[in-house]
Amino acid sequence: MRREELVDLNAFLTVADEQNFTRAAAKLGTSQSALSHTIRRLEARLGVRLLTRTTRNVAPTEAGERLLSTLRPALDSIGSELASLSELRERPAGNIRITTSEHAATTVLWPALRKLLPEYPDINVELAIDSSLTDIVSERFDAGVRLGEALAKDMVAVRIGPDLRMAVVGSPEYFEHHPKPLVPQDLASHRCINLRMLSGGGLYTWELEKEARELRVRVEGQLAFNRTNMIVTAAEDGFGLGFVMEDHVGKQLANGRLVRVLEDWCPAFSGYHLYYPSRRQPSAAFSILVDALRYRT
Repeated sequence: MRREELVDLNAFLTVADEQNFTRAAAKLGTSQSALSHTIRRLEARLGVRLLTRTTRNVAPTEAGERLLSTLRPALDSIGSELASLSELRERPAGNIRITTSEHAATTVLWPALRKLLPEYPDINVELAIDSSLTDIVSERFDAGVRLGEALAKDMVAVRIGPDLRMAVVGSPEYFEHHPKPLVPQDLASHRCINLRMLSGGGLYTWELEKEARELRVRVEGQLAFNRTNMIVTAAEDGFGLGFVMEDHVGKQLANGRLVRVLEDWCPAFSGYHLYYPSRRQPSAAFSILVDALRYRT
């Protein structure tokens, strides 16, 4: 394969990933017109149309999808081999992309990165905050961070955080007018603050458990948010009960701004794990990051 052919294939892959010529050109450091010429040249050489173009986006044709299914693994393999060459350097180097939730980024990843990165100035880390279960292979991430029970199949999983707990909370003012719930069934008579899931768009069903009895409770109330910090704020202001990670409300519970209920229905569950494809050949930089994140009791 000639050098320019590899360049053309990389250009096609970038356009397909970005679904937009302007964004792809910016990513490749070229002009939109030059990139369009490159794609036309590749299509002419192959004798098939690879992309369909509209005024808003770009999508692969059937032939384009077939080429992508071969091209992505091949270029990923090349990228992994190039990354592994950094092991020959005196100092580990490389770019690492991780998809993670905001809570995991704040409580687990950033504390570790804050200590690690000053020691390794040639390691670059990108954190993409996304609460949905991203396909790290197709989206070209090096790794993902999710709760233990939500790990993808065929992945290496490394525990990076302690067990977690949820908490049902309300303000003292709220409980002046409403009796504290003693069992999950009591939630039906309470105003509750819902969480709108970013993945799928549905409302989160409260997951409660006691003595191996698991309940999924659909709650009702005036408010729903897609961010936990707003649920905490609304609960502090007396608008109902919130169901959030325990560490989101540690300060409020300590200073009395919030009161916890149904604590015996909120057992600990498996915490955050870093996961990545089992076939991946870790670079020195990636191995250092994994070791820094690994949870040690």
